[in-house]
Amino acid sequence: MSQNANVRPSELAAVLDVVSPISQTVGSVSTGWIDASQYAQLLAVVQSGVLGGGGTLDAKFQQATDSSGTGAKDVTNAAITQITANNKQALINLRPEALDLANSFNYVRLTLTVGTATSLVSAIVQGFAGRYGAVQGTNVASTATV
Repeated sequence: MSQNANVRPSELAAVLDVVSPISQTVGSVSTGWIDASQYAQLLAVVQSGVLGGGGTLDAKFQQATDSSGTGAKDVTNAAITQITANNKQALINLRPEALDLANSFNYVRLTLTVGTATSLVSAIVQGFAGRYGAVQGTNVASTATV
């Protein structure tokens, strides 16, 4: 597969939302709702820092019919194997076709769940191949591009 050497990676992928590094207590933290119909593929990068004693980290994509989270439910086969060690990463690939499109589920969010003990976690959700044009300009506001 040949690629145009003049195209920068940041022109092909957008940072759609993040869970900034946080010392998360036992419980869940999520990104905002993302319109998955705008991208051919999405990728979640989940990271554990130092997990508290016996701490665990789970992550999954959930889907909804709008940006308010109406009808939220899990996306089938879009979750990581539980992380139980410090300084690990996990990837979740998602194609919008995996959503319940027949019932208008076009929005997704990533949810991280910390179990047992407060732990350092973070995540990023990226969108690839904008369906209706370039992904430039669709980065979350906290993103700086050089």
